[in-house]
Amino acid sequence: MLDFLIGFFTDYGYAAVFAILILCGFGLPVPEDITLVSGGVISGLHLANPHWMCVVGLAGVLIGDSTMFLAGRIFGYRIQKIRTFRKILSPRRFSQIQRKFKKYGLGLLFVARFLPGLRSPIFLVAGMSRRISYLTFILMDGLAALISVPVWVYLGYFFADNLDLLMEYVGDVQKAIYLGLGLIALIVLIVYLKKKFHSKMNALAEDHHEENVADSTSSQEGTVSSPNENTDNKS
Repeated sequence: MLDFLIGFFTDYGYAAVFAILILCGFGLPVPEDITLVSGGVISGLHLANPHWMCVVGLAGVLIGDSTMFLAGRIFGYRIQKIRTFRKILSPRRFSQIQRKFKKYGLGLLFVARFLPGLRSPIFLVAGMSRRISYLTFILMDGLAALISVPVWVYLGYFFADNLDLLMEYVGDVQKAIYLGLGLIALIVLIVYLKKKFHSKMNALAEDHHEENVADSTSSQEGTVSSPNENTDNKS
């Protein structure tokens, strides 16, 4: 795949990189990271400028992602009746992503950029929900793209003269990304459980306080009523 993309991009330059990245947004079975790395490689071979390649890469991924989001927003749940999109977003995957959105919120949009195979379905569901504005979507996706795109492009640029070593580093970077996402998920889980624990403890403390107040009130009422009882006994 890497050799094919390098040859293709060598012949057609920035336009080819841009087009492939947009098609990746539509679910084209071509790894987006390898596409960006290949763009970096031709930059390292002095056939393109690495900085402009980053700009083209950012434009390509954001337009491709926006297409998925806006398709979901425009067609809504009707999009599942379209054969092409039904392959990307099966009913089972739709339900799974909905649950993830309820659990992780906007953070899922950021993480989606680093999840090949799940990126397009997540963006479709985000648009279908109509609860997320396009501005919010592009900010979250753009922030993630500002991290991922330069990493892949410059990785290809600096190791363009040794493709075997480059592919080893690609694997290492992918593992590092997944490890980082795992750590983020763990931190989020810890924070969530901590907040839930504190919330439960506060609720128990409030219940205990209310019980004490109720017991104190009952005790005071009993003390006030006792003189009347003594008067009745004397009479």
